[in-house]
Amino acid sequence: MNKRHTSPTRLRALPGVLLALAALCLSAAPALGQATSGGTTISNQASATYSDGTNNYSVNSNTVTVTVANVAGLVITPDGGSVPTVTAGQTNVDFTFTVTNASNFATQVRFPASGAAIVPSGPVTVTQAVIDVNGNGIDAGDIDIFANGSPVVYPGSPYLARNASFNVVVRVSVNAGAAAGANISVTLGDASGDNVAANNSAAEVRTSVPASVTLTGSESEAVGSITTSVENDAQLRLTLTAPAGPVALGSNVTYTWAVDNVGARPVGTRTLTNGPAGSNTGVFVIAPIPARTTFSSVTPPAGVTVLYSTSALTTDPVTAAVWTTVAPPAASVTRVAFLVNSGNPLGVSSGVSNIQLVVSVNTGINASQPLWEIGDAFGKTSVGNNITDQSGDAVVNKGDGNADFNEPRFGVDPLSATQGFQLPTTLTQVGAVLLGPAGAPAAVGPTNNNDDYTNKSVPPAAIAGLSHLNTLAAASSVDFTNTVQNTGNADDTFTFTAPTVPAGFTVQISTNGGTSFTTISGGGSATLAVAFGTSANVIVRVTAPAGTAVLQTGGFGTVVRATSAVTPGSSNDTRDNLYTGFLKLVKSSLVFNSTGIGNATDPVPGADIEYTITYSNVSTGGGGAGCVNLVASNIVISENGAAAPNNWAATTTQVTSPAPADSGGGTITDGNTNGAVTAASTFLKDAAGSLNPGVSRTFVFRRRIN
Repeated sequence: MNKRHTSPTRLRALPGVLLALAALCLSAAPALGQATSGGTTISNQASATYSDGTNNYSVNSNTVTVTVANVAGLVITPDGGSVPTVTAGQTNVDFTFTVTNASNFATQVRFPASGAAIVPSGPVTVTQAVIDVNGNGIDAGDIDIFANGSPVVYPGSPYLARNASFNVVVRVSVNAGAAAGANISVTLGDASGDNVAANNSAAEVRTSVPASVTLTGSESEAVGSITTSVENDAQLRLTLTAPAGPVALGSNVTYTWAVDNVGARPVGTRTLTNGPAGSNTGVFVIAPIPARTTFSSVTPPAGVTVLYSTSALTTDPVTAAVWTTVAPPAASVTRVAFLVNSGNPLGVSSGVSNIQLVVSVNTGINASQPLWEIGDAFGKTSVGNNITDQSGDAVVNKGDGNADFNEPRFGVDPLSATQGFQLPTTLTQVGAVLLGPAGAPAAVGPTNNNDDYTNKSVPPAAIAGLSHLNTLAAASSVDFTNTVQNTGNADDTFTFTAPTVPAGFTVQISTNGGTSFTTISGGGSATLAVAFGTSANVIVRVTAPAGTAVLQTGGFGTVVRATSAVTPGSSNDTRDNLYTGFLKLVKSSLVFNSTGIGNATDPVPGADIEYTITYSNVSTGGGGAGCVNLVASNIVISENGAAAPNNWAATTTQVTSPAPADSGGGTITDGNTNGAVTAASTFLKDAAGSLNPGVSRTFVFRRRIN
């Protein structure tokens, strides 16, 4: 029988080979949860049976023992795990890692000082990191590994058993400006994976083998990472449908709002500080009553509560304005609030539409300016931040939250980075105009306000020494001041024309106070912008040509017309009447012969000549208040027989009976003595007073032929 002998050298070498194989297997495994505990003795004894042909024998070998080496291992999970999405500004977001002792013996875990092993990425800030000793999240009993001044080795005695684990919680705050879609991650450790040989880097999380343990190989480090992404928080979107117009003054305008949540989190509730209990908390749409309108009514959808405020628009709508569910007098309402979900958040992808506010457009306002309206929606984000959105643009959560009218006007003002847009509703514009004498645009003439007039005469020098039988020696101009009044409901521009002009006359107009003139006779025109409810003066210059008859009854009338641009069918006329003098003197004579010589009308010596001076105001009148008349005043008629071309002073004698007489009661005196008229008087004066338009009188006296 052959015997097999075991070499002592090979036995001695065998434990080393086994240890090397064990170490190789541990380093290749992702975890050592099933590994044999370090220090375990593995015994091996062989036995055999044999026979000599007659007897059966048994035999045992010597016992060979191998003691399992202590091999370090560490696992941190998750690796590339994720947590629910977060929102911008969210705080106290916890990333939880599980640290497992994958060694085959009880050991400790070392964390570097000052949180060096915690590496955040993305728009996030680490605020805490702890070893969760009691397994119930961050509390006072945990061990700080973020603000720790020196490395932390955990746990103390007893050490962390093989396959045992504990949690590390990293708490972060998401930056307020984090954009939706941004990725955020937190990494614990800096190894390339789990169960990696520690290299003593500054950020490593590794095993820390107690001094009492003999370690085969190196310490082990691991890494874990968790990733999440930023999603949109609650996003309020308020839209307003405002009628484009135009709408008439005095009519109603209906504004319609819709509010919805287009974010990924519910919209939280706000509370009106001075709102009635039970109706003061929820998501609100607040609409100010547009300027120049009066609250009329509301039409809320089912489930929407309406509140009213009479507080000034300068008060904060949430914290200062006073609210009531009982409608106050319509004229006092300044804001209306719609509580769209009393006491409850507004869910994701939910909203309320067809929220209607009706206002009445005031009368007597300037229709040139449209009505402007805007609304504000109020709520909170999931992290408790107040949010508001204003109507008028497509950007969510954009508004100043004051529910007034300091926002830009759509189509007029530039876009604001923090506000919505006021939307316009145009008003029906009606043009109307009055044109009349200076300061009296509403003057009425003999018939209506289209024949009111201003009567003026050419300058005295133009007709000095002339009678009604003469004509103007040169052209003469007169300026008339007319007042135009905008009586429409909007700013307007008026066109001035002269549809009636005397033949040969020139008519010009100045709309700038006389700085320049535009000819409007012959089909010309000029324009002037006049604001709503205001008046302006224009100067009309009428020029009579040379050869124009002097003292023509009725003068020379020019019709000036103002026409509205807003309503071209609306116009008004006034008359600027130019007179070439307006007190006309016509003298006539009769002879009364009672001498017995010749006929009864023969001018023989001793016969009387009766002179009659008919003096007339040739201007027209009859207009109402505001029309400008020509009244001849301080009239003094002189009859001087010695002044050329007169010569009757030397050839006649004054007749005192009948005495000189004025049909209007004028005072007749001796022009030389200012006393009573006597037979010796050769100069008579008649102080005739005043003479209204269209009135005639006579001054009669007799002279006896010497």
